Amino acid sequence: MPRHQQGFTLIELLVVIVIIGLLATIAIPKFTNTKEKAYLAQMKTDLRNLATVEEAYLYDNSTYTTSFPVTVYTTTAGVNLPTITLETAGWQAWVSHMYTSKTCAIFVNAAALAPAIEEGAPKCTS
Repeated sequence: MPRHQQGFTLIELLVVIVIIGLLATIAIPKFTNTKEKAYLAQMKTDLRNLATVEEAYLYDNSTYTTSFPVTVYTTTAGVNLPTITLETAGWQAWVSHMYTSKTCAIFVNAAALAPAIEEGAPKCTS
């Protein structure tokens, strides 16, 4: 009686490995871009929260400030504390993230701070 061998041939295994490699070369750059978008979204959210806290502080104290207690304002994990600059009637701020070289900025009643071009709307470098 002849014996039937079970399993895959070397050629079949190599074809599967090549296909997996091609799929990985397509998927990995898309995954990296998705992570970058998430970091930018975190920074924009933190700047929007900062704008809310600054306006509340202005309402209570008739002035803006460059620092808040941790109980009032904290950043998302990975986002560095904002750099806030006060001007006569307003403020501007920018933040960075530890996992990307891009930065985001916002300004209110102050000179535009690149890359932000619209007052009160956070914008990130591209």
